[in-house]
Amino acid sequence: MKRFATAVGLCVIVLAAGGCSRAAKEGAGIFLGASGSVTNLQGAPAVEGDASLADYQRFEISRFTDEMGGQVPATLFEELPVKFAKALASKKIPSADSGKTLLIRGKVLHYEDSSIVGKALGPVEFAVAKVEFVDKSTGTVLATANCVGRTGAWSTVGPARKAEGLAKAIVSWIDKRYPQDQRIKN
Repeated sequence: MKRFATAVGLCVIVLAAGGCSRAAKEGAGIFLGASGSVTNLQGAPAVEGDASLADYQRFEISRFTDEMGGQVPATLFEELPVKFAKALASKKIPSADSGKTLLIRGKVLHYEDSSIVGKALGPVEFAVAKVEFVDKSTGTVLATANCVGRTGAWSTVGPARKAEGLAKAIVSWIDKRYPQDQRIKN
């Protein structure tokens, strides 16, 4: 009987700790939002002090395409430009109304909502896009990267949050290549 009571006690502690970590994760999700990651596929990887985007005054995101036969919610495509502008501003990277333009275009290759397992263990949602960074005036593709927008808390589920994660991934690629001395100062 003593072993049973000890086992039950351990289960209660583990479940309580799991609940605390879930609450912490949800709280972080509210403040931090979705996350994004980027993997360079083609083009030179960024190195410390890289200022290869120094000549660009404008960053323009075009409408991405759905490579999943209509399974990607329209909200993701509608929200991506808004979230992109917000992520760019958060890194203090200016985007003028005119000037040399870096065009960002892409296609969503995979879109995943929380599955039944995800709902039981905690939501994990993501969108994967193949993104091209293009000099708009010449049409030259400077680089290609896979960008992932990911959510991992109930407070960050949905297509708008996955768009936020994708935007963060795209802007992180730009951020590594944009000079510090040309950023907005406050």
